[in-house]
Amino acid sequence: MNLQEILIPNIQKAVLDLFELRLDKVEFQATRKEFEGDITMVIFPLLKIVKSNPATLGNKIGDYLVANVPEVARFNVVSGFLNIVISDAYYSTFFNEIRENTRFGFVEPNPNDRAIMVEYSSPNTNKPLHLGHVRNNLLGYSVAEIIKASGKKVYKTQIINDRGIHICKSMLAWQKFGNGQTPESTGLKGDKLVGNYYVAFDKAYKAEINQLIAEGKTEEEAKKQAPIILEAQEMLLKWEAGDAEVIALWKMMNQWVYNGFAITYQNLGVDFDCFYYESNTYLLGKDVVKIGLEKGIFEKDPDGSVWIDLTDEGLDRKIVLRSDGTAVYMTQDIGTAIQRVKDYPDVGGMVYTVGNEQDYHFKVLFLILKKLGFDWASSLFHLSYGMVDLPSGKMKSREGTVVDADDLMQEMAATAQQIAEDLGKLDHYSIEEKAALYKTIGLGALKYYILKVDPKKRILFNPEESVDFAGNTGPFIQYTYARIQSIIRKANFDFSESSKMEVLHEKEKELLKQIALFPEVIQNAAQHHSPALLANFTYDLVREYNSFYQAVPILGEENLKQKVFRVQLSKKVADTIAASFSLLGINVPERM
Repeated sequence: MNLQEILIPNIQKAVLDLFELRLDKVEFQATRKEFEGDITMVIFPLLKIVKSNPATLGNKIGDYLVANVPEVARFNVVSGFLNIVISDAYYSTFFNEIRENTRFGFVEPNPNDRAIMVEYSSPNTNKPLHLGHVRNNLLGYSVAEIIKASGKKVYKTQIINDRGIHICKSMLAWQKFGNGQTPESTGLKGDKLVGNYYVAFDKAYKAEINQLIAEGKTEEEAKKQAPIILEAQEMLLKWEAGDAEVIALWKMMNQWVYNGFAITYQNLGVDFDCFYYESNTYLLGKDVVKIGLEKGIFEKDPDGSVWIDLTDEGLDRKIVLRSDGTAVYMTQDIGTAIQRVKDYPDVGGMVYTVGNEQDYHFKVLFLILKKLGFDWASSLFHLSYGMVDLPSGKMKSREGTVVDADDLMQEMAATAQQIAEDLGKLDHYSIEEKAALYKTIGLGALKYYILKVDPKKRILFNPEESVDFAGNTGPFIQYTYARIQSIIRKANFDFSESSKMEVLHEKEKELLKQIALFPEVIQNAAQHHSPALLANFTYDLVREYNSFYQAVPILGEENLKQKVFRVQLSKKVADTIAASFSLLGINVPERM
């Protein structure tokens, strides 16, 4: 039972016994550092029902708790705040209850609860994954793992944008300039090879535009009349008509890309339970439009186009079917959401990990699905996130100036290698061990740097800063974990038996208070779809441990019972770091 579960009924009983009044809600907050206390009750709301001053009220409740609740040792009142000091015995008992619990903080899913589907990545098959995709993947994967840890069944999915004019651009450029190149013949990952032809298309397109402008066309005319864009548009029409040759080329090049993506996902440490493809979903939703028209949710204009009027909701009119009967992205997204629930009937909500430039789109999508009467539509969430910028400026896919995800991961490992070698910490490692460690540190640095920031905020990504071994970084936390593993290896005595301490050192108690927050942090991170809450909890835990490490002897402690307890406490800190980092998709090294 956690502290609030103990205190709330006892405080309610205190108010009932002392004032003959029922208190429905008790408000707590963390005790401020300058005051003694482990948890603080806010007195002010009580003044609405009890006629008294805050100090008198706080002292009466405090005295009652000390007299009647064994877990409360003492208290102090500051203004309208009752600072409660919890007994060492409570924390010692708590520690022994969780010490061997490898799933501490995690809640097992209730089989009767509805599942959550989390969508992330959702790339185009005309280019490799880049830094923007990295933030998307890390956020989506971590949020899925956190929601799972909070007690929900989760499906991880993505919708792959594998059709359209942008895909045809790469296909056409390969036909024109590729000379039969394949990933095997070039030694390139398939997504990189296809991405090169997307860049080649843009280069050729710009050259044709410039030529037409030189011949007297306006820029707008040149963009529309350039032969290569007309050929790409013709290829798209052939694809939509099912032309065998175009379909065969499309399948071949898309497979190259899928094979490349699979390697990137594996290296990044993310996975998926199911896949959706735009080539299969782009016609979905058209039948729903008919239903919406019958229900009066949609309206048809004289030209035959179908719209929904959301002006009463503070939005605008939104088209869901063009006058020629073709679907728009909104129609497709409506249909895909409905299809997902058909495919996975236990799904009761969805999380869409998509950049904040699509905020309006998702407001409209969720509102339409609610109006169509789907009960799960009230449990849809847009995990909106800001862009990732580099010191060198904005990325552009067409011009080939993006930061490729594979290159970024290699650069992070190289940066970790350089910093680790400068620190001179790895002399006793083999070459293979060093390479694995550099990858663990580099990826950990990348993931933590991105995930510690609130998703809504824009990030300026600095590789060197992220691999710093001090401060709020992944490597700093990994190093603390490895330090604890070193302590455990050096502990040449049996520390498996429980060792209940009657009196705790102040630093031991602070550590236990921080560990005790872990279950609540997981729930909050799941509720707010924010890995940053978990990342910063872990940093606070590590700071608290390093303070403990500096303040008290561990292996050097002469009292055996005390020494056993401190090793056990260190191990639990390491276990909590590893568990928290697993939800962020970050590995921890046994040695550093």
